[in-house]
Amino acid sequence: MSRTAPRSLPDLSFRQDWKDLLFVHWAVTPDAVAGFFPQGTRPDTSEGRTFVGLVFFEMRDLAFARGPALPVLGRFPEINVRLYSVDGHGRRGVVFLSLDCPRLLPVLAARAAYRLPYHWASARRRRFDDRVLYTVRRRCPGGPRSRVWADLAGEGRSPDALDDFLTARWGLHAATRDGTYYWPLWHAPWRLREAELLSLDDELVAAATGLPLAVSSRPVSVLYSSGLHVRFGARVPVHSP
Repeated sequence: MSRTAPRSLPDLSFRQDWKDLLFVHWAVTPDAVAGFFPQGTRPDTSEGRTFVGLVFFEMRDLAFARGPALPVLGRFPEINVRLYSVDGHGRRGVVFLSLDCPRLLPVLAARAAYRLPYHWASARRRRFDDRVLYTVRRRCPGGPRSRVWADLAGEGRSPDALDDFLTARWGLHAATRDGTYYWPLWHAPWRLREAELLSLDDELVAAATGLPLAVSSRPVSVLYSSGLHVRFGARVPVHSP
């Protein structure tokens, strides 16, 4: 995996900043999640394994193309459940199974325009020195919830092969009415440190995958990043029906 984005993006779709990111990952067999991948993609693997990620962060300064950042709607916590994909052109990315966000307008826009599986939720991030607390609950009857409390005081690290596999992903794959597309993105290399889970009470992973990983097994990786600036380019087709 390359830690550096393959190229800059001449055509911008969105710009945004990601802050206080917490990555929690479990290893699974590719067969366990193969049915979630859009046509033209398959599970990406490392040493025969693929991974389910639960990622918490705060979105800031969301902006369209080269326009100004949205003043209120452009800042919110987001929690996603994701898998790791590769297509026939060798482009590695992520496949989102769910994204929970407390801003209704971005949720509706992302679902309508891009068919991304956003959900309206109550969500909050609180920072206490070297600790962070994220809480989320989906706004529907019996909606799944998640609460993570993590210590971020670990030392910085040089990313190893697994760190790069999980975080150096330069696009996303998603299905639309017209087929599968790849949406490239660019950002600087991650600066990561180890984090320690003080507690994790999660229902989002099981709701998205049917796999009770968050309660049945220990994560194989828990990482933290203070954040970075991200740019998304124009979508390109991968597979047509």
